[in-house]
Amino acid sequence: MNILVVNDDGIRSPGLRALVEALKEKANVFVCAPDGQRSAKSHSITLGENVYIQPVEYPGAKGALQTSGTPADCTKIGLQFFEEEGNPIDMVYSGINLGSNLGWDTLYSGTVGAAAEAAMSGIHGVAVSVASHDASHFDAAGQLAVAMLDLVYGKVDPRIVMNINTPDLPKDQIKGIKVVPLGQRYYDDKFHLVDENQYTLSGNPADYSEAGAVDVTAVHGDYATITPLQFDFTDRQHLDLVKEWNLSL
Repeated sequence: MNILVVNDDGIRSPGLRALVEALKEKANVFVCAPDGQRSAKSHSITLGENVYIQPVEYPGAKGALQTSGTPADCTKIGLQFFEEEGNPIDMVYSGINLGSNLGWDTLYSGTVGAAAEAAMSGIHGVAVSVASHDASHFDAAGQLAVAMLDLVYGKVDPRIVMNINTPDLPKDQIKGIKVVPLGQRYYDDKFHLVDENQYTLSGNPADYSEAGAVDVTAVHGDYATITPLQFDFTDRQHLDLVKEWNLSL
């Protein structure tokens, strides 16, 4: 099996290294990652400007590329270039991200966006994250990533992305695994002036509480979570309502 590993934290991220190490014993691993930080790029791709693509050496990988592109670009590039070299990709893993991708974060996430690009290409995609920007505990996330090889490949619709999040804790301190839907976490963030006509966006998650079992509360409660994601945004419940408006031009 050939696996493409991508991320949004850049090719030097310890999370990327941990994911390659976890997967390399089970499959042929290929890497395509940005040359630097690309968090919150969502599913954006680069248009109207050139993207540089450079082969690099990467420990544990059969081949590796670094690029100036976005995380979704990395998926596109990796799928194309490694197939052209005679290594068609069977699954795409995105991560391990430094920081969780929970609730509405998934709309902004470059990690999830890169996995979604795989799904749009008909290739199984798995997004993997640890809930700390200074994460140091990757064992649980790596173990769940490896488990997806046998559980997902050829058994799950490739248009579905498996979104994995773990607390930044030693594996023996994680309480278990919960399969839960996305919550509704959002951020209390604002643009702040840093220089004349220059602003930076910063903030923290807003106070959050939501009834029922969702990914946000589960990870905060020291559980690992798995959420299957699909990317048909159609609100089918309201299709009939909108039809009843009888709009015309």
